[in-house]
Amino acid sequence: MKQTNHSPRSWWRWLPALLWMGVIFWLSSRTGDQLGGIMPWFQKLLPFMQSFDWGHFVAYFILAFLLAYGFGARALRWRVRLLVVLLCVLYGVSDEYHQSFVDGRTPDANDIRNDGIGALLAMLALSVPMIRRRWTRFGR
Repeated sequence: MKQTNHSPRSWWRWLPALLWMGVIFWLSSRTGDQLGGIMPWFQKLLPFMQSFDWGHFVAYFILAFLLAYGFGARALRWRVRLLVVLLCVLYGVSDEYHQSFVDGRTPDANDIRNDGIGALLAMLALSVPMIRRRWTRFGR
């Protein structure tokens, strides 16, 4: 069996993703009035996408990059990127379930769709050669 040595420092790579998940959880416990349309300027910029929830898209786009950072150089493998998207979607499902307990909030399958789109586009962005080169230098 192959042994892997994980330095204590490598566990710190997951901290940004865990903190961001906490931010998402905190935001999902707010009512719609408390959030007050965090990203209304996106909808003004792209009025034809009124049903698209940009907040979910951006939150899970960021989460996907932070999870990929946690995986380090392994995030450049397509299976790991697929796992990152799956983890984001699963967290999105749990987020929608959590919202079902918040007054004035209801679970919405479109939000999960937007979570997945954000995560998928973040992982596709890692395929862009310029981003991939920078990520490789940053991820060491």
